[in-house]
Amino acid sequence: MQVKICGIKDKDILNAAIEAGADFIGLVFFPKSPRNVSISQAKELAEFARQASNEVPPKIVALVVNASNDEFAALIKEVQPDYLQLHGTETAERAQEISELFQIPLIKAIGVSSADDATLADDYPVAEIILFDAKADPKLTCLPGGNGIPFDWTALKGQKENRNFMLSGGLTAENISKAINLTGASIIDVSSGVETSPGVKDEALIKAFIHASKQGSN
Repeated sequence: MQVKICGIKDKDILNAAIEAGADFIGLVFFPKSPRNVSISQAKELAEFARQASNEVPPKIVALVVNASNDEFAALIKEVQPDYLQLHGTETAERAQEISELFQIPLIKAIGVSSADDATLADDYPVAEIILFDAKADPKLTCLPGGNGIPFDWTALKGQKENRNFMLSGGLTAENISKAINLTGASIIDVSSGVETSPGVKDEALIKAFIHASKQGSN
């Protein structure tokens, strides 16, 4: 089981995530998010992550929402992410264009409230990893993810036979074992589930979540 800690903003929390065994580190480039970081902040965090681990460093994921080519070029030049996470309304054609232009593996987020939503993943063969997240209600939030809301995990029935996918949405140390068993996810993504308030990560919660995730997959 691999775990992604998303929305990290400072080195102390980043170091705690690395020491706890995080496999992916998510850096958010979306001004409306309480987890947003600047390119200069992200560069420092990415460099720290690559140097802090004595073993294999965690993969750096740049989360973007409907970013332009210029925005991609700027962050890639400075941050050098291992993955680009498309968490907006990017079409299959746009995802293909991004892949061809920048030659960096893609993670495509799919908002899910039903099994029909999950099948939209089929439209993105270009994505190396599909991220299934709870579908956000635009009437309640401007954030496409990180809202701490789970979805009906049975909507992903059969998905593990089709693709490598990441699971997100309202996950905590308390419910992660059930989520893994129901979905068969091979990668777990958490943000709000290891926070004490929006954008404020907690070292103890990160450690507990990673431990529970890796134990829950045994």
